[in-house]
Amino acid sequence: MQWARSVAHENGFVVIIMRSDTHTGSRGRSSFVLIGCERSNQYKCRKKKFVRRDIGSRKCGCPFKLRGKPMIGGEGWMVKLICGIHNYELAKSLVGHPYAGRLTKDEKNIY
Repeated sequence: MQWARSVAHENGFVVIIMRSDTHTGSRGRSSFVLIGCERSNQYKCRKKKFVRRDIGSRKCGCPFKLRGKPMIGGEGWMVKLICGIHNYELAKSLVGHPYAGRLTKDEKNIY
């Protein structure tokens, strides 16, 4: 995940884990992680009667997705590009970006 995030930051976007599952021993289930752009999907209002008039959303239905699954033998991950297209202009800098500016676990432990 760190590799995917660092490559995304170099290219001007942020990736998130959209879905993941771990091997539970059930037939037909295997470990995987689906990584997507933070702007994928559409905004979902949590309150049914709430009407957004003057508030914008970063969500724009970006189709970018990666799928990762562990290699046989446990030596790393195999990453497959599902869709490599973004439907918005990538940022030149992520300075001030809310997700990219979060503190890491180590930075949180210092305080």
